[in-house]
Amino acid sequence: MKTHHFRIIAAIALLLLATLPAKAQTYEPSPEVLTARDTFQDDKFGIFIHWGIYSMLGSGEWVMNNRDINYKEYTKLASGFYPSRFDADAWVRAIKASGAKYITFTSRHHDGFSMWGTRQNQYNIVDATPFGRDVLKEIAEACQRHGIRLHLYYSHLDWQRPDYPLGRTGRNLGRPTDKENWTTYRQFMDNQLIELLTGYGRIGAIWFDGVWDHDSDAQPFDWQLRSQYDLIHRLQPGCLVANNHHLVPFPGEDIQIFERDLPGENKAGLSGQGVSHLPLETCETMNRTWGYNICDSDYKSARDIIHLLVRAAGKNANLLLNIGPQPNGELPAMALQRLEEIGQWMNVYGPTVQGTRGGEVAPHEWGVSTRKGKKLFIHILSLADESLFVPLKDKRVHSAVEYTTRRKIKFTREGNGVVLHLGEVPAAIDFVVELE
Repeated sequence: MKTHHFRIIAAIALLLLATLPAKAQTYEPSPEVLTARDTFQDDKFGIFIHWGIYSMLGSGEWVMNNRDINYKEYTKLASGFYPSRFDADAWVRAIKASGAKYITFTSRHHDGFSMWGTRQNQYNIVDATPFGRDVLKEIAEACQRHGIRLHLYYSHLDWQRPDYPLGRTGRNLGRPTDKENWTTYRQFMDNQLIELLTGYGRIGAIWFDGVWDHDSDAQPFDWQLRSQYDLIHRLQPGCLVANNHHLVPFPGEDIQIFERDLPGENKAGLSGQGVSHLPLETCETMNRTWGYNICDSDYKSARDIIHLLVRAAGKNANLLLNIGPQPNGELPAMALQRLEEIGQWMNVYGPTVQGTRGGEVAPHEWGVSTRKGKKLFIHILSLADESLFVPLKDKRVHSAVEYTTRRKIKFTREGNGVVLHLGEVPAAIDFVVELE
């Protein structure tokens, strides 16, 4: 009955997609999308979850490609995947306590393994593992219970399916190349997206990755993204579309992603594109790797993560902070500790970043500014002096107080701004002055 019901939904959705006239390359977001964009920008903080059968090898999510594991041998990992300590409710509670407002979960990564009970093949956590549970369903239900929004990562490339047109990765995995078929592969992806958007409640965003796999093709590869984006917006009018292609946004996208860098920066070499008017998101790891790596205990300090979150907010961007769960289903102890430490800070300072937009004061080495209504929050992250000049042009300051203690901060007008007389060199992780 469920299979028959899904096939009817899929057929109707694809029929609508095929019969509608082709749209121009311009994109006019719906009222639902515009509302969802505002909510997304208010959230400011989300948690990325990279989890799949690759966690069993303890060497990150790219282990299949990096070690040239034969695609038939790699699939055997599924028969031993039994995350006995997986508890979706415990995950979501810990994430909510950190102050994060949404989770982005890897529904299907580049290895092609689906973390839900897809009907499109048997290579999924329900049918191919002894665990036999739909972890995505459990996560979706836990998110709904705790008021956390759910976004879904979905890979455009696939190292396991023979019909995926081979790109610049996955070339040494023994996969045959005589069965490549974009038509069947695209149909497979669309069918999976229909499942995700009709069977797991409200989805806040689809977070694509992998377009860069064909960036070296002699002839430009046509991913036909716009029709796929239109399908998503049609199935869930408030679902946002993001794509980690490392390029300026394409028509139909609602979020611009920056990988391992804040907007306008390119220290990691993956974010050289211009900054658009769309809502912005920076994704970054909590340690060094995305998927679980048994040798990676190099976790960023809570101070560094908080500074990254604040600097992202000052650039009007969200921070999507990654965790790679262990193969037994638990979040690593150090990740849980960081979530708790961030949560303690967010319990006090959360209102100075969430629900705000980037302030009039451009980011400086000393810190950033965020705005909420008539309140301008000056986030002092690194300052060796007892005073700070804040450029404000023609803005008038009526009052200045330390955010936590409400202690009045003396200030004097100077040139095109004000000098804040702090009385001491700030020692807090983030010394926030509230201007009105």
